[in-house]
Amino acid sequence: MPLDIIIPVYDEDKVIEQTLKKIKATVKTPYNIFIIYDYDEDPTLAKVHNFVKEMPLMTIKNSYGRGVLNAIKTGFEQSAADYKVVVMADLSDRIEAIDEMYAKAEVGSYDIVCGSRYMKGGRHRGGPKLKGLLSKVVGRSLHLLTGIPTHDITNAFKMYRENVLREIAIESTGGFEYSMEIVIKAYNQGFRITEIPTEWTDRTGGESKFQMKKWILEYLHWYFYAVGTIWSKKIRFLLFCKS
Repeated sequence: MPLDIIIPVYDEDKVIEQTLKKIKATVKTPYNIFIIYDYDEDPTLAKVHNFVKEMPLMTIKNSYGRGVLNAIKTGFEQSAADYKVVVMADLSDRIEAIDEMYAKAEVGSYDIVCGSRYMKGGRHRGGPKLKGLLSKVVGRSLHLLTGIPTHDITNAFKMYRENVLREIAIESTGGFEYSMEIVIKAYNQGFRITEIPTEWTDRTGGESKFQMKKWILEYLHWYFYAVGTIWSKKIRFLLFCKS
């Protein structure tokens, strides 16, 4: 399959059926689904097993220990597809955008396609206002300061080409900031990055796994890492041109 859809889950039994039905109804690109779970008693698994005969999916236990970051790392390692896209189990991501992301990556030979809530045509619906404001400020300001070609670097809804994940070691230890880290390192290494407008909608069932207070320092670390490393390269280039 050219595409693997990676879905980390933790007690998502209230929403996972809707998500799988949405994928089945809308995604036309040939795909496999990897459901990455933390513990054997997770009630999500019983719901997922109802779809095994209907869809190309498998359940994989998180091999690094509990947590969304570890689940996603497990999914990346288990996937052999040319492209991987991370999708939340709660339908917050716009599933219909997956085909567009894949087409843009293939036609434009892009290595990362970012779903962007803060570019023209994108939208952020619901959720805590402070969280939304911070993600918008981080995304837009980092785009302006560094030239990274996405206005929404914090959004986890991204599609990655296999070679990017082979080349980049994930150092993050918190949570969703890993996706920010990958884009920054990929940009520094010359990988091709683009974005498409997408919509994010706050979940209507289950409990959010986003922990802003716990992870905000991790986001700030990668923000200043990006500004520092990218501007250092720009200054070295300018000095070289003048010499």
